[in-house]
Amino acid sequence: MKYSDSIIDTIGNTPLIKLNKLAEGIPGTILVKPEYFNPGNSMKDRMALKMVEMAEEEGILKPGGTIIEGTSGNTGMGLALVAIAKGYKCIFTVSDKQSQEKINILRAVGAEVIVCPTNVAPDDPRSYYSVAKKLNEEIPNSFYPNQYDNPGNALAHYETTGPEVWEQTEGQVTHYAAGVGTGGSMCGVARYLKEKNKDIVTIGMDSYGSVFKKYKETGIFDEREIYPYMLEGIGEDILPKNVDFDLIDQFIKVSDKDAAVMTRRMAREEGLFIGWSCGAAVHGALQYAKEHLKEGDVMVVILPDHGTRYLNKVYNDSWMKDHGFLEEREFATAGDIIAQRPPSSQVLSVSHNTLVGEAVRLMNEKNISQLPVTDNTTYVGSLVDSHVLQRLIETPELSQAAVKEVMDLPFPFVSIKHTIDVLSSLMQQEAHKAVLLRDEQEKVHIITRHDLLGAMTRQGN
Repeated sequence: MKYSDSIIDTIGNTPLIKLNKLAEGIPGTILVKPEYFNPGNSMKDRMALKMVEMAEEEGILKPGGTIIEGTSGNTGMGLALVAIAKGYKCIFTVSDKQSQEKINILRAVGAEVIVCPTNVAPDDPRSYYSVAKKLNEEIPNSFYPNQYDNPGNALAHYETTGPEVWEQTEGQVTHYAAGVGTGGSMCGVARYLKEKNKDIVTIGMDSYGSVFKKYKETGIFDEREIYPYMLEGIGEDILPKNVDFDLIDQFIKVSDKDAAVMTRRMAREEGLFIGWSCGAAVHGALQYAKEHLKEGDVMVVILPDHGTRYLNKVYNDSWMKDHGFLEEREFATAGDIIAQRPPSSQVLSVSHNTLVGEAVRLMNEKNISQLPVTDNTTYVGSLVDSHVLQRLIETPELSQAAVKEVMDLPFPFVSIKHTIDVLSSLMQQEAHKAVLLRDEQEKVHIITRHDLLGAMTRQGN
């Protein structure tokens, strides 16, 4: 008889499938590796098993223990399946931008799920990283895998995914492309393939709002690169230890919209019902292939997960329409808004040491409702007229205090490619009275709700 002893014995050995319609006219061969053939429908099953096995070998995780992890959903699913097979409990922290499907699936397999805010710093006690770490400290016999820094993450792909790609292509692979989040699949596979053939080119996909691409190109961790984005599973505002930049030859940035559109095209044109980050990987890979691939080249693209995680997002026409992502419609972007302004226009700001009274006089003089607050060249806060007025009514003497005593959180930075529908969704939040962005010349611009209203009116016409 042929059977598996448990669900975790079915992990790995996913197929390679050739892209046809989407790769028309591109020299060479483009193959995708859909990791949704794993039992948990994602590539994270591989490293979930490896991290738990390593923790058991090291005596960190003992029978009856609890696995606690911060996850975007897929790692949690993999860990949950391993926990079921091995008899552990699970607690997962997720950010509030994750799809409800992911959260429901985790709860369906018996995990406790704690939802945390997205737009907070990684070291903020409310972040899903910090909450997971705190629970690990408080709960006896618990294990915090920390997929970002755990060597078992990349090792799992070095030991399984990399050899599969090499054997399935009979050593003919010339290019490897993948999204980069924790870095495990990108760097584990890249290390194995480059050991087999140092000339294999590795391409990592990054999201707008993430630090990876600039860090690779300059060696600088630039916090100005960090701003909210919706794409799940790739990009980071930290540098995980599993991201070995020496193993990644080039990064390509992919927007939320381009990733979403390609995700739907893959289902419709290739029959591959994939997740959002998969669309990002394919979009970036095709962008690279059109310029660089030659006859005889073989590119392999990893597809991390399954489309069932995104039924209420990417595969929902209403959601796509609301965010300006439907292929049939063209939406104005943040870049279009600032392009309408005179070249000499510049964002007004005040120093955090400026007196509140002086800042209020400037707002009245310029007839503006909000001001960014800076500390040298760093944006550290914001002033909104209604908030300042309330504080001055309560405490009139604050007019002689420094702005830093009354300022709110800084306005978030956004991508120049964000559509006005995405900006509208973001600025409906009470804390986001305005947003900031940098153009290609690194010049900072501000977009207010008034600017957004004008852009939407013009688009309606």
